[in-house]
Amino acid sequence: MDEKLEYLSARWRDEGLKLLVSEIDPAKMHNVTTSMVDIYENGPEGKEYFLYLKCEDGKVVAFETGELPAPEAEFIIRGPYSVFASITRGELSSTRALMTGKLRLKGNMAKAVRLAPLADRVNKVLSMIPTDYREV
Repeated sequence: MDEKLEYLSARWRDEGLKLLVSEIDPAKMHNVTTSMVDIYENGPEGKEYFLYLKCEDGKVVAFETGELPAPEAEFIIRGPYSVFASITRGELSSTRALMTGKLRLKGNMAKAVRLAPLADRVNKVLSMIPTDYREV
């Protein structure tokens, strides 16, 4: 695919789900069951967006994006659109963003730290999508 898909658009989400289902090995995800929603602040046109991911037994069973309101999740991570875009591009790890205060977490911090490498694996897959990040 040469065409760049608009970040967080329906087409980007559909491509992301296809890649996550095909590229994520449940065993490498430690057969985890969890859900998270990223809340993107100060996005294009001044809007807030979300990215929602749900895994059951290590398999991605739901992947949604859009404008708020977002689905309920075990973990809620908030931060600037630009920080999430850097994470998805592979320029910044989610762990570093959380530990340096660029992102804020609501949920069990100990469990989140254990799951951070799994989130980085998901972001590595999403970075494979040719993307127009609509920088703000």
